[in-house]
Amino acid sequence: MTVFFPLDTARLRLQVDEKRKSKTTHMVLLEIIKEEGLLAPYRGWFPVISSLCCSNFVYFYTFNSLKAVWVKGQHSTTGKDLVVGFVAGVVNVLLTTPLWVVNTRLKLQGAKFRNEDIVPTNYKGIIDAFHQIIRDEGILALWNGTFPSLLLVFNPAIQFMFYEGLKRQLLKKRMKLSSLDVFIIGAIAKAIATTATYPMQTVQSILRFGRHRLNPENRTLGSLRNVLYLLHQRVKRFGIMGLYKGLEAKLLQTVLTAALMFLVYEKLTAATFTIMGLKSARKH
Repeated sequence: MTVFFPLDTARLRLQVDEKRKSKTTHMVLLEIIKEEGLLAPYRGWFPVISSLCCSNFVYFYTFNSLKAVWVKGQHSTTGKDLVVGFVAGVVNVLLTTPLWVVNTRLKLQGAKFRNEDIVPTNYKGIIDAFHQIIRDEGILALWNGTFPSLLLVFNPAIQFMFYEGLKRQLLKKRMKLSSLDVFIIGAIAKAIATTATYPMQTVQSILRFGRHRLNPENRTLGSLRNVLYLLHQRVKRFGIMGLYKGLEAKLLQTVLTAALMFLVYEKLTAATFTIMGLKSARKH
């Protein structure tokens, strides 16, 4: 997350600031550095990393607890894993959305926006952001963007479906898959799932940020009406491609993060086996 954090910054700026020209990712990052300083692409790093840790903890704790209760020593099936994963995703969204709302705002604080309709924020940190949002906008504002977030719980299911499909196709041609095959299939499946759900991610970011001067009746809790209104506005003003601003940065981040994790995992596994091998050799 830290290595490719600037890509996430570029994506968020393109999603939220609709007046910003949709340039290539590196051009957007160069603009941000030029206007706001060298460290600007890393603004909001700590809140995002903290939220990610909490989010992963909630998700995996819920996932494993539910699985232990439901499976009870039997062999788990793919269907059961998907259902448990979906429920864990919903619990995660409901519990951690306030953290993501706060870190979206902290990440965009001090940004030079092209859009004059954006109201700037002035938070001193995570706790102050919580305090100001509750005081000025009410406690429900912390759950802005919940509806698109719940829809995005389907993202891993779409990814899993394409991953299994591609794996079956490849296994028809060869006996077993190499590590590289698994990585490439995973990257393609993730890219398809990300592209399919990207318009929802754009709406989610706008609602979490919540600093656009929208019509008052459309400022509710990311309801279906609000989501449709935002999608309609985007398409009306910028065409269908307006929903995909920042997709290049998102796909780059997704694939490069997966590649880095895969590489680190392979190296760690190899190192662990080497150490274990040395230990067992010493014993003998």
